[in-house]
Amino acid sequence: MRLAPRPVSVCLVFGLLLLMLVMMPGTLLLIFAGGLLAILFRTSGVYIARTLSIAPGWGVAIFLVGLLAVIVGGGFYLSPAISNQAEQLWEQVPNAVRNLRSGLEEYAWGRQLIERLNEGGLWPSGTGGAATQAVSSAFGYLGNTVIVLFIALYGAFDPATYRNGLLKLIAPSARGKAERVLDNSVKTLQSWLTAQLISMTVVGVLTGLGLWFIGIPLALLLGLIAGLLAFIPNVGPVLAATPGVLLAVPEGFHSVLLVLGVYLAVQALESYVVTPIVQQEKVSLPPVLVISTQLIFGSLFGLIGLALATPMTALFMQLISDLYVDDYLEKEERQIVEV
Repeated sequence: MRLAPRPVSVCLVFGLLLLMLVMMPGTLLLIFAGGLLAILFRTSGVYIARTLSIAPGWGVAIFLVGLLAVIVGGGFYLSPAISNQAEQLWEQVPNAVRNLRSGLEEYAWGRQLIERLNEGGLWPSGTGGAATQAVSSAFGYLGNTVIVLFIALYGAFDPATYRNGLLKLIAPSARGKAERVLDNSVKTLQSWLTAQLISMTVVGVLTGLGLWFIGIPLALLLGLIAGLLAFIPNVGPVLAATPGVLLAVPEGFHSVLLVLGVYLAVQALESYVVTPIVQQEKVSLPPVLVISTQLIFGSLFGLIGLALATPMTALFMQLISDLYVDDYLEKEERQIVEV
């Protein structure tokens, strides 16, 4: 009995993806991160190309050169301030942690809390092992970053090669549907990236200005950290607020409340004003689903899983809508109506 090419090809593609997810999850996540960055580069380059009436490849090149110029130029002017503030943060946060621990040890409930944190490995008890792990992790992150950048560059300059190669794995009768699903997936990630970059910029600028206004030191660096960590919805703002609160502890309870007020106000503005405006009808993700996928991917794959959980959720929802809801459930409803 000869099997039909269409279901075999679809099962083969999804089977390979499932096998990679089980056997090489870290590799698959790196490829996804590179693809996400490639979509950002390509989308920006195509916009420039249409504006200047040039080839898309030249548009991508102009965008990358401009981005590099901004990074180098901004680093040249801001690196002294940022490096100085980073050094101060590196020195002050451990002192703030020690002060917080000393304050907690004065109370019975505080000592119990520290003991539980020590049992779970969440409170640092030494520096040697942590330093070694930090160095090895830094080299690992550097190597992964280089891999992601190369994937992004190849994907941004020549997406047709990889798109056509993927479509060739699908039977000819299903390629039209596969092409539409692929286009919808790219559009979904484009919309998510646009909304996320706008939100990150707003969070970084407003956090830095708010902390500077209330007189908190290292406001520039803390704003930059808040903007970068805003890439991770829900969890990112909590991580970003931690160094700011720790720096405010020596200044007293009033300063801690002011810092918390700034972070909460910025987060409320981003969640209830900025994000709904920039997303509109593009990408609307249920908060419970986002938090759940962040917990799952963070537990399974660590930091990279936590960072990529939200765009992967958006992609999964788009695929479920195209391949299951529209192709299966809605098709049955249409058949019932016709009968």
